[in-house]
Amino acid sequence: MEWIVLVASGMLEAVWATALSASKGFKKLWPSVVFVVSLVVSMAGLAFAMSRIPTGTAYAVWVGIGAVLTVLLAVVRKEERLTLARGALLALLVASVIGLKAVS
Repeated sequence: MEWIVLVASGMLEAVWATALSASKGFKKLWPSVVFVVSLVVSMAGLAFAMSRIPTGTAYAVWVGIGAVLTVLLAVVRKEERLTLARGALLALLVASVIGLKAVS
């Protein structure tokens, strides 16, 4: 259960990071609201997951999922380009997250 919550919380990290950018410094209301709500839920999920998963592992998995999804959202929104090198490094990050889960 903790791993499912951790993955969902990592996904919400991508939501709040994207919403933070879209808020244009908190000048736009709805992206700011999405940022605050997704941030609170993401942090609560991370805290819950840390009750059973070691802190370092939980945080690394949370950040890794959030970072990869944030980049992929930016690529889908055509805000960033996905080069071969970036794709390979993101794949390495995903492999590292899976590796942390495997050894935990």
